[in-house]
Amino acid sequence: MAASARSYMNWSGGKDSSLCLHYIQQDNQYQVDCLLTSVNAAHDRISMHGVRRSLLEAQAASIGLPLQTIELPEQPGMQEYEQAMMNKVTALKNNGYSHAVFGDIFLEDLKRYREEKLATVDIQCVFPLWKISTTQLMQEFLQLGFKAIIVCVNTKFLDKNFCGRLIDESFVRDLPPNVDVCGENGEYHSFVFDGPIFKHPIPFTSGDIVYRTYQAPQQAADTCNPMDQPSEYGFYFCDLLPG
Repeated sequence: MAASARSYMNWSGGKDSSLCLHYIQQDNQYQVDCLLTSVNAAHDRISMHGVRRSLLEAQAASIGLPLQTIELPEQPGMQEYEQAMMNKVTALKNNGYSHAVFGDIFLEDLKRYREEKLATVDIQCVFPLWKISTTQLMQEFLQLGFKAIIVCVNTKFLDKNFCGRLIDESFVRDLPPNVDVCGENGEYHSFVFDGPIFKHPIPFTSGDIVYRTYQAPQQAADTCNPMDQPSEYGFYFCDLLPG
């Protein structure tokens, strides 16, 4: 593969995508030329993370890469999401991009889904963090000097007190044993505001912590015992205000 092959980074603004970008920037095989983020267009916030678009744009500016977004409605269905995603990646392919970089660590189904979808437009997937121990990744994240704050917690795994905390050694120690240290199962989401990929820290202040519920995916009710499945999921979000 030529060193000039164009790649885009699937950017959530959180811990894993930040460490992933750091990894891929050390690999001369890939040239990351832009960040791609799914945004809730109704609220101008990063999908699922709830971080304001202005802070996402501040991250991209500090990293020094152009930002592309997939504009999504409030709680889009899978078909709606896939159509928006494929429209965007097809446009990127037509603009010379050949590789997509993801920060996934061990979710096999998600990895296969990404590979199958992007293969239809001849984009290859790259997973720099794949199968690395999440404990090792967290240690490296902290040792490299990355700084992040928890912006969303899934109440199935963590209580409100974790929302708004900085990721540090005490945060890691306080995680319950059933929670992956990197939150790979969706236990929590984060916003990274400093570290080796940034030219300068992202200024912000912590605002209110709010509780929101989201409908459970429809397929859960179709394939499982409805009595065992919640009709909705609860999340706490820490609203970050641009500094």
